[in-house]
Amino acid sequence: MNRRRTALLSLTGLLAAALTALPAAPAGADPAEQVRNGTFDTGTESWWASANVTAGPSGGRLCADVPGGTANRWDAAVGQNDITLVKGESYRFSFSAAGTPAGHTVRAIVGLQTAPYDTYYEVSPQLGVSGDTYTYTFTSPVDTAQGQVGLQLGGSADPWRFCVDDVSLLGGVAPEPYEPDTGPRVRVNQVAYLPSGPKNATLVTEAAERLPWQLKDHAGRVVRRGWTVPRGVDGSSGENVHSIDFGAHRGRGSGYTLTVDGETSRPFDIDASAYERLRLDSAKYYYTQRSGTEIRDDLRPGYGRAAGHIGVAPNRGDTEVPCQPGVCDYTLDVSGGWYDAGDHGKYVVNGGISTWEVLSTYERARHARTGEPGRLGDGTLDIPESGNKVPDILDEARWELEFLLKMQVPDGEPLAGTAHHKIHDEQWTGLPLLPGADPQKRELHPPTTAATLNLAATAAQAARLYRPYDKKFAATTLAAARKAWTAALAHPDLLADPDDGTGGGAYPDDTVSDEFYWAAAELYLTTGERRFEEYLRDSPVHTADIFGPLGFDWSRTAAAGRLDLATVPNRLPGGDKVRRSVIEGADRYLATLEAHPYGMPYAPAGNVYDWGSSHQVLNNAVVLATAYDLTGAAKYRDGALQSMDYVLGRNALNISYVTGYGEVNAHNQHSRWYARQLDANLPNPPAGTLSGGPNSSIQDPYAQSKLQGCVGQFCYIDDIQSWSTNEHTINWNAALTRMASFVADQG
Repeated sequence: MNRRRTALLSLTGLLAAALTALPAAPAGADPAEQVRNGTFDTGTESWWASANVTAGPSGGRLCADVPGGTANRWDAAVGQNDITLVKGESYRFSFSAAGTPAGHTVRAIVGLQTAPYDTYYEVSPQLGVSGDTYTYTFTSPVDTAQGQVGLQLGGSADPWRFCVDDVSLLGGVAPEPYEPDTGPRVRVNQVAYLPSGPKNATLVTEAAERLPWQLKDHAGRVVRRGWTVPRGVDGSSGENVHSIDFGAHRGRGSGYTLTVDGETSRPFDIDASAYERLRLDSAKYYYTQRSGTEIRDDLRPGYGRAAGHIGVAPNRGDTEVPCQPGVCDYTLDVSGGWYDAGDHGKYVVNGGISTWEVLSTYERARHARTGEPGRLGDGTLDIPESGNKVPDILDEARWELEFLLKMQVPDGEPLAGTAHHKIHDEQWTGLPLLPGADPQKRELHPPTTAATLNLAATAAQAARLYRPYDKKFAATTLAAARKAWTAALAHPDLLADPDDGTGGGAYPDDTVSDEFYWAAAELYLTTGERRFEEYLRDSPVHTADIFGPLGFDWSRTAAAGRLDLATVPNRLPGGDKVRRSVIEGADRYLATLEAHPYGMPYAPAGNVYDWGSSHQVLNNAVVLATAYDLTGAAKYRDGALQSMDYVLGRNALNISYVTGYGEVNAHNQHSRWYARQLDANLPNPPAGTLSGGPNSSIQDPYAQSKLQGCVGQFCYIDDIQSWSTNEHTINWNAALTRMASFVADQG
């Protein structure tokens, strides 16, 4: 299901500026060829150039002198409009191009020539002086006669010369088959297993009978032997697989490998130290997601950047943001907070669940038998607030909390006390685009009940956690939570428009009974007041089975309340039943894990993987971890630990979905500023960034061009253009933060 987006990426409408028609020449075209005069043999008829580019025919090519000093790719371009595209048809997009001097990059796009300037396909090859030919295939997601082929050339400090020839957009071609490189057929957690924890692997093989395996140390010595367990065809991958259990080996070390069926796995450690690093790296992710502040390079080498959305041109800033037309007649200072994902939007519904899970990482550490709150204490995350005698994880979460408070409708205004659903650009922007270079108008979107209750829940939770460190801030958050609760009761049916997806994700949620339950739980846990206790006991959600196959996320929040009621000390009558419901949910996830050949507590109906499936696996593991905290039963601990194996490499694609962890890991997540794949001057995502992972719906054009007919785990590609399978988001990383901290505590 498309939970986040309802619009394609935009190339930013800046090319709507003055364009210059180039000298005409006769055109010849193949019947399936959509580009007119792509060979430039006698001129440049049908092609345009932006006003700052001097372009014309040269030696049978189109050559353009590109000015230096432009900020964005689209600030200088050549292209052709009125391209016809047919929805569902595959196209071969090709061109030959050269750049002088070498090393410059062209952003070649096929998109819409009018607002909102959607991009249907894009590539950004780095050019050499002698020239190369580039060929790609993609499937059009739309029918349009207003398509555009654009060659975007801006963003260079120095002037350069670009030449292109043989531009073609050939319709009716067969999509190129995509065969992912899955490496050795032995799939392991490429990072680490705990010495005292479960150790499992999966073998892809045609063999029907059991096979012998060997565990070898870094020197190649065999330290353990055993036999595989045939599991048959795995529905989530379509492959015949065997399971391997080498948990009896308790030795520590690095560079272990598994050998079986003539294949040797990628290396891995048996040690807890990697999880201490991941505990911190996954939480450090949030600093580089901050809006409204400079990111210091001394704190994050290679990731330093100017503050985004503070009103420095061309940026319009978030300090005085108006509503969408007709929504309100005031402006709000909604600066700060975390950018939600790879775009520049900020969303209360997703910010709420993210903040809760980050705060719960710390709250769990305070109450659980294996918790170590000092591991996320002051000075651990290397953020500007380090050294202020407040746990760093609370300082980081406060950056988002203060933004959430700013999204509350002021007193005296209609819908006072409710919260605006989101704030983002008026139109989609292209990538790459640093936050400080975003030129779009920013807008507040209508308040919703879901957003209001996200604010009530997280602000109430914050009140009890910040009270020992800042009583005034705790009082402020509790007052905001109470106000939001009252407003939500008065306006219980303000729902987000599912079509409000231009410039940012819609985040629609048509069921808010779970948010009411969550908010009441947090308010009760913080205040102990009878009215919240009564609301909880009367709510149908309180006794409902809420631990379904997909688990919890931003639109299914009842588990947040249930988990906290089960673990945060309180006097709610019937507490045993609450705790039992968590354990029963964990039992089902454990049964799913044990039945799954890849050992994960996630098996959606029909193997249709959800958007952000990697974090769904982790959130289901959170339920297992909570059951261990409640019972001390080793089976829940082992299930939670084993769940991490999937995201760290024990999967059908043999890839770690966490950047910087594992020999082969996701590092091209969809992002406007972690965009090294498109611009060598920008970084990849920081270590500890979780990719969304397989998504059976493959909503983006790039995934559609590569993954048609994919099965479950294979519906993923590590490419910056695949926003439906390979984005990063603050709520997905919150699940990783929580589970990495739990695993580290078990070490």
